[in-house]
Amino acid sequence: MLSQRVKSALIFTPLVLVMIYLGGWAFYIFTAAILLAAAFEYARLFKSLGHSPSLPVILAGVLLFVLERWFFDGRYVGVVLSLVIFLTALVALVQYESGNEHAAPNFGISLSAILYLGWIGGFLIALRTLPNGRGWLLTDLPAVWLADSGAYFIGGWLGKAKMTPKLSPKKSWAGLAGAIIFGTLSGVGLVALWQWAGWLPADVPLWQGAVMGFVIALLSPIGDLFISLFKRTVGAKDTGNLIPGHGGVLDRIDTWIWAALIGYYLVIIF
Repeated sequence: MLSQRVKSALIFTPLVLVMIYLGGWAFYIFTAAILLAAAFEYARLFKSLGHSPSLPVILAGVLLFVLERWFFDGRYVGVVLSLVIFLTALVALVQYESGNEHAAPNFGISLSAILYLGWIGGFLIALRTLPNGRGWLLTDLPAVWLADSGAYFIGGWLGKAKMTPKLSPKKSWAGLAGAIIFGTLSGVGLVALWQWAGWLPADVPLWQGAVMGFVIALLSPIGDLFISLFKRTVGAKDTGNLIPGHGGVLDRIDTWIWAALIGYYLVIIF
């Protein structure tokens, strides 16, 4: 019988791919839902340490960034950022006046959640809404997944030298090398595939896919390590249990949002 982890992957991964393919309202609502679920898990992690970040402010801030990307394509990000900082500061002041001695760290936790999952997470929408965004996002995220597979197999085979023994003991330099190899090759293959499907222009050079796969494989693990930092601090194995065998939503998308940010700017630059 298939494990819970494999069963969950067989359901969740095709769902993500279908939503990217559809785009539009279906993709925006799906993205908003996973980012809001991740924001809830982010706040809960810190609540276990005795802090009390404002969940309503976090959810509202993340949703504002998503809606801004959805309807205004990043034109009013500065306005949203200013509003979010003001509201988060106001809530912190009210908390302190109400006797909450953790109001100052609560401000930092709430604001970091909004920026991490709202602003950076919003690049999932920004990349999808670019010209040929379907092809680029279907290159970007699968390249992350394939790079992770490369890290798993090569790291399990040759991973003697550990990369981050405190944050993530299973990560190794050999695993990173495997991720880079798999990510770079998958970037080339995915660009060629989506050119054949008509989702990317025929004149897009294959080296652009190689660069995207290489940079994403090299830098996106920072997202995983960043969330590992919080989990180690809290003493939690996973951010949640919404996805059986995989932990929480935040455990799954920690590399996705960094990959979307990197992929967006690589497409813009090239």
